[in-house]
Amino acid sequence: MNTDDTRLPRRTVLKWFAAAAAAMHLPDFRADAQAAPVKGYGTDPDIAKFYQPGAFWPLTFTPEQRKTATALADVILPKDDLGPAASEVRVQDYIDEWISAPYPVQQKDRDVIVPGLEWIEAESQKRFAKDFATLSGEQHRAICDDLCWAAEAKPEFKKGASFFAKFRTLAASAYYGTDAGWKALGYIGNVPLATFDGPPPEVLAKLGVEQTVK
Repeated sequence: MNTDDTRLPRRTVLKWFAAAAAAMHLPDFRADAQAAPVKGYGTDPDIAKFYQPGAFWPLTFTPEQRKTATALADVILPKDDLGPAASEVRVQDYIDEWISAPYPVQQKDRDVIVPGLEWIEAESQKRFAKDFATLSGEQHRAICDDLCWAAEAKPEFKKGASFFAKFRTLAASAYYGTDAGWKALGYIGNVPLATFDGPPPEVLAKLGVEQTVK
């Protein structure tokens, strides 16, 4: 909180912003206003309860789609010296849960992910007469290299590249939201420190700045 009496505490200002934002979405309570029916998404979950996958809504992936999604996630985020493979931290489960949610953003992503998995499976059969999950590493890369840069993708791969970009984003979001993902990034947040000495000197040197706060 700022001790200067001429300035408002930041918490108070944030509360005002929140109230103003909420007020902009309030319904019209005038006597002549017509009430519009609103369809909700159910009640809030019990945060003290452990939920199994599919507890909130039916999941989307078929067994075949799950195999394809699992293999593709591991191509994008393979096991290496920094951390486990994507499938080991259940990235495929996250994506399935995400696209199954009954919200507009997630449903829009579902319309990209599901046809995209079907496209990449068809491409695998076309090129190698095999399921994508059973391809070798070299064969996986042959397909993904044609998709990984959407701006440079050939016309026949534009649809696949659009799917690949969305899948890669979801996979990374899932992976780097786990403990293993944090370790891979070198993230050490949420850890109590007895002292804080500021950014490491090598980081400051690389950025060309000096530590001025003591």
